[in-house]
Amino acid sequence: MTVEEIPAVHLCGTPYEIGVQHGSSLKRQILSQLDIYRELFHQNCKFTWSQVLDVAREFEPTISKLAPHLSEEIRGIADGVDQGGVGVLDIIALNARSEIALGKWDDGCTSVAWTLPLKQILAQNWDWRSDVGKNLAIAHIQQTGKPDIWMVIEPGIVGKIGFNSASVGVCLNAIRARPISTTLLPIHLLLRLALENTSVDSAIAHIEKLGGASSSQHILIADTNGSRGLELSPVGGVYLRPDQDGILVHTNHFLENKRVDEPQWLSGSPFRLERGRALCKAIQSEIGIEKLNETLDATLLRNRVFSDTENSPQAICCSPDPDRVPPVSIETLFNIVMVFERGKEPRAEVVFGKPLTKNEVIHLPIA
Repeated sequence: MTVEEIPAVHLCGTPYEIGVQHGSSLKRQILSQLDIYRELFHQNCKFTWSQVLDVAREFEPTISKLAPHLSEEIRGIADGVDQGGVGVLDIIALNARSEIALGKWDDGCTSVAWTLPLKQILAQNWDWRSDVGKNLAIAHIQQTGKPDIWMVIEPGIVGKIGFNSASVGVCLNAIRARPISTTLLPIHLLLRLALENTSVDSAIAHIEKLGGASSSQHILIADTNGSRGLELSPVGGVYLRPDQDGILVHTNHFLENKRVDEPQWLSGSPFRLERGRALCKAIQSEIGIEKLNETLDATLLRNRVFSDTENSPQAICCSPDPDRVPPVSIETLFNIVMVFERGKEPRAEVVFGKPLTKNEVIHLPIA
C-alpha cells in the first residue's frame, strides 16, 4: 500500500474540532469499523450491540471526569460522522473495545525497544483481524500547548501506536486478564494521554495520577533517554526495564505483573517473546556493539526481526491460521519502527501489511 492509498488526516483546533475533523474525514472507515466490531462482539462475546452500549455508558462519566478533553473529542467524532444512529456511545464502544470484550479477543503483537548510546528505537508488529486493515489511517494531531502527535489509528479511536514531537513513543500489547474497571480509563485513551507528555517519566506520572488502566495491557514506551515496559492493570502496575544490552521485548502475556488473574491464552506469545529476544541478540552479536549505532535501523529490524515466520501462523510476522475453528483471519496489519535521537527530530517508518511485502515504506512525519 502506498501513502496515497492510506488516509492521512491532519487534525487541529479545540478537542471538539479535532473530533469533528476526525469523524468527517474518516466517516466511511468509522462506519466500517462499527460494522466489524458489532459482528466481533456478537461472534466472540455473544453480546448484542445494545449490551455493548450499556458497558460504554458506564465508561462515559469516567472519561468525562478523567479526560474531559478526550470526552469532547469523542463527541466531536460522533457529530463529524453525522450518520443517523451513530452517537457518542458508539464511539466510546470503539475506544473501549478491549475492555468491553473482557479479554475474549485474541489480538497478538510483538514490540521491541532498543536503547543505544546515541539513539532509541521503538518498534512493533500489530496483529489483528484482516478486515480491519482496510480501514487503518495515519493521524497528525496538533493541540495548543502539547506536542504534535503522529499515530497509526483505527478510525474512531482517539489513541493508538505512534510518537510525538518531543520524541515520546508508545507501542501496545494486549493482555487477557481480569479484573476490569469502568471507573478507570480504557487503554486507547491512555495511549493518547501518554503521547501528550514530553517524557517517559511524565507519562508514567500522568497514568499513575489517573489511577492506572481499566484493563490489563502492556504499553512499551520510550524517549531519547530509554524505554520502560508498563504492565498496567486496574489493581496496579509493574514497570519493566531493558536488559543489560538495552533490549526490551514484549508480547501478549505479563512478565512480572502477578496482581491479576491471567490464564494462558495465546500459545505463541512465549515463543514470540524468546524468538524476538534471540533475533535481537543475534543482530548484536553479528554486528558488534560498537557498530550498532550506525547500522541498526528500520530496514534491518524489518528484515531480521519483524518478518520472522518461525512458528507460523503464531509467528512474529503473523499469518491467518487455516486450521482455526471457527475460521478467523488474524495477521500482521502494519509494522512501525520509530527512532529518537537527542538533538534531532523524531521519525518513523511504517509498512502496512507484512513487513517484507512490496508495500511502500511510509515515512513519518509525512513531508
